[in-house]
Amino acid sequence: MLVRHRRSAVAATLTALAVLALGACESDSGAAAPKPTVSGTGTVVVPGKPGKPARRVSPEEAASLLPDERPNGADFRYVQMMVVHHRQALTMTALAPTRAGSPAVRKVAERIAAAQQPEIGAMEGWLKTNGGPRGQGAHDHHSMPGMATEAQLTELRAAKGTAFDELFLKLMVTHHEGAVTMAAEVLGQGNNVQVEEMANDVIAQQTAEINRLRSL
Repeated sequence: MLVRHRRSAVAATLTALAVLALGACESDSGAAAPKPTVSGTGTVVVPGKPGKPARRVSPEEAASLLPDERPNGADFRYVQMMVVHHRQALTMTALAPTRAGSPAVRKVAERIAAAQQPEIGAMEGWLKTNGGPRGQGAHDHHSMPGMATEAQLTELRAAKGTAFDELFLKLMVTHHEGAVTMAAEVLGQGNNVQVEEMANDVIAQQTAEINRLRSL
């Protein structure tokens, strides 16, 4: 799966130049030019478009040229729903130590739990930093792809040995596929770079986990 990287190199360039301010001299035909006159905190060199010269702007104007990465509704919806999605995975993996028949299934369940618990903490931290939950539908299981139904969870709790292993693997593959779908959607609809990074991690990690689950 191709994952979108939509952050402009302009942001990184502006940040670096802001730190350097005007510490360097311009050159004209190899000769050093006088340093420009600077007042206050100085100016920032903004690279021009191809074939266009760079220009100097104030730090305030430079900041306004940076991409707007404020989270939008899609970002909040994704993070809120993914917290619920991950918690269901933890519910399923918690059954494996006493019900799984295969050591390999117990081991993969342990690996999933170890990966998703910190992710929940990171997502909850993001929500707190950005003002808490927003919008509706975060707890609507039917709107989240890959979620196991209550009937399926009841069946999983009642299963043991090989029956548990088979059902666990089936449900977890579907669960992971749903998480990948959600992550891909927010990459196209969201606006926040931190959410983009979390979604990219979900796609990479859970795609690898799906392949591992299918091999058991």
